[in-house]
Amino acid sequence: MSQKLLLSAKEIDIILHRLACQLIENHTHFKDTVLIGVQPRGTFLADRIKKILAKDYQVTDVKLGYLDITFYRDDFRRGEKTLEANKTHIDFVVEDKRIVFIDDVLYTGRSIRAALTAVQSFGRPKEIELLTLIDRRFSRHLPIQPNYRGRQVDAINQEKVKVHWVENENEDAVYLIGD
Repeated sequence: MSQKLLLSAKEIDIILHRLACQLIENHTHFKDTVLIGVQPRGTFLADRIKKILAKDYQVTDVKLGYLDITFYRDDFRRGEKTLEANKTHIDFVVEDKRIVFIDDVLYTGRSIRAALTAVQSFGRPKEIELLTLIDRRFSRHLPIQPNYRGRQVDAINQEKVKVHWVENENEDAVYLIGD
């Protein structure tokens, strides 16, 4: 199995700062905007974005939640592997708010479709946007596109894009993994 480095820790840091700046341009004070990390791997990216907004750009009053989509997925109980649920943590009202879903890789669009359904349990948002570190643009099964993207990656379906975060894999890196 081959592994090619797509993004180093330094490149990821630059991209995260660019994404934070784009959010500031579109949401300025974040009064009516909330960030929601899609469980499990979108939470690492969401945490990083919130920290960058606070530390480097003094945007400190950003609401951040985590949304578990396990039971809303269309492949729940379809495979041999049992999916494990994560905790949803949303301690704010989403009614009439602008939501920015945050996930590490946009592949088929099915996770975001599940997130769109799951968030309805918390109210009716005014608007929903999507921020993703990696956009695998030629692999979409659903008509879902990110509003904010770190990097587009054209990968063959058998290839996988794996995002490593220092919080759980001890490094920040993005790899393309193939046969």
